[in-house]
Amino acid sequence: MTYQIGIDVGGTNTDAIILDERHKVIAATKQHTTKDIQTGISNALHDVLNQSGVNLDHITDVMLGTTQATNAIVERKSLATVGVIRLGYPATASIVPFTEWPSDMVSLLSGTYQLVHGGYEFDGTNISPIDYNEIRKVLKDLKGKVDSIAIVGVFSSLNPDQEETVKKLATEILGNVPISISSKIGSLGLIARENATILNASLYKVINKVAIGFDKALQDEGVKSCNKYLTQNDGTLMTLDYAKQYPILTIGSGPTNSIRGAAYLAKIKEALVLDIGGTTSDIGVLVNGFPRESSLAVNVGGIQTNFRMPDILSVGLGGGSIVRQLDNGDVTVGPDSVGYNITHESLVFGGQTITATDIAVAMGIAKVGDSTKVKKLDKLFINKAFRKISTILEDAIDKMKTSAEKVDLILVGGGAIIAPEYLKGIDHIFRDERGGVANAIGATIAQIGGQYEKIYQYAQYKRMDALYDTQELAKKQAIQAGANPESIHLVDIEEMPLAYAPGETTKVKVKVVGDFMKN
Repeated sequence: MTYQIGIDVGGTNTDAIILDERHKVIAATKQHTTKDIQTGISNALHDVLNQSGVNLDHITDVMLGTTQATNAIVERKSLATVGVIRLGYPATASIVPFTEWPSDMVSLLSGTYQLVHGGYEFDGTNISPIDYNEIRKVLKDLKGKVDSIAIVGVFSSLNPDQEETVKKLATEILGNVPISISSKIGSLGLIARENATILNASLYKVINKVAIGFDKALQDEGVKSCNKYLTQNDGTLMTLDYAKQYPILTIGSGPTNSIRGAAYLAKIKEALVLDIGGTTSDIGVLVNGFPRESSLAVNVGGIQTNFRMPDILSVGLGGGSIVRQLDNGDVTVGPDSVGYNITHESLVFGGQTITATDIAVAMGIAKVGDSTKVKKLDKLFINKAFRKISTILEDAIDKMKTSAEKVDLILVGGGAIIAPEYLKGIDHIFRDERGGVANAIGATIAQIGGQYEKIYQYAQYKRMDALYDTQELAKKQAIQAGANPESIHLVDIEEMPLAYAPGETTKVKVKVVGDFMKN
């Protein structure tokens, strides 16, 4: 019998599970997330291994979902300095790199950039040819001044050749300096794609630290011969080596893991998913078993980007949300929370702070802690607070629905005990006793993914050839991420005509998944 371990690091809790080869849960735990992250991972690992007693040599794969990249950007910590080379002079000189970035972030990343000749028009013709001497001079000037390089070309989504050429030159001149190219990261739209590429380049130190800490936690527990993966934000996995090239793909992976885990527990592929944690509630949409992707530009730490992200709505409501009565009699719930301190600050656990969990216990819908601790709460106050909790969730659900029809809802997360048994707009609520660790389950059951998008002009390029070409590029990406080539299959294909461009210009986006390689 072989086993897999899934770990998901959230803002409040670090969850871990062990699955056997039939995907049966052997052990599960929920530990507090620690400031250094690694200790929380080690604690969770230690607990599930002790619970299960499995032979450590039979653990084949360990998957980790982490918030480290997101936290590094938001908290402005551990980021690398980045030198930006933009292929698009003189056409793009009016809006330079780092435009509209928060000033503290620009300073932290050095704000270094160079505009050079190159880039493409929307029809694939050159804006201006690459000047190789110019590129070499820029690279020599950057040597020793920055930690990493971001290479961005105008319409590189149409043709990445110029970016690849500059990357090759950069490797020759700069050696092992990490290099990010925008055609592998973002979508259409130069500035948002450039921003995403700069952020990716800034995260290599963070992801290296994650990889080292992850590996050390496993080594310390005696798990030494397994494959190690990080979760991507589209519900799939990638090897640690691939993650070091594209650390930005870990951003948003936490809610995605919960959505995938929810689909597995409920055995359905189309539904809303409500993941209630200690501080926030995340609502996402299951489409064919995977999270719906956001079609909007995504703001990460005050920076507009357009790399792929799950369509998630977060609201400040969780099990630890603080409940207050205002002078006018109104009741508020959150957005502030006691977080992982709930086990000693909430009333039912002997504390002095009224939380959403206390309200759920007082209403009789949750059975945790000591219910006698909330018996003195005023019934009108309890009802107002419970109604407020319901309203916050119902309003958020309504925003994520695409029609007035009732939909199914899968309820997961450690704070799910605060959710009412009935919510407006919902046909049926699926609950599972393992829903508290749905995020870890989602990490464990995931496959290796590959996703690629490219622009074609169908007037010049046959449609079927374009679809085949994009699928092959997506497969190549999945193989690089660690997938077994023979297991890769198509999950989704999408064609989006670009009305403003001539020649039947169409953006083709393909997603594939495959099984990971076995040792």
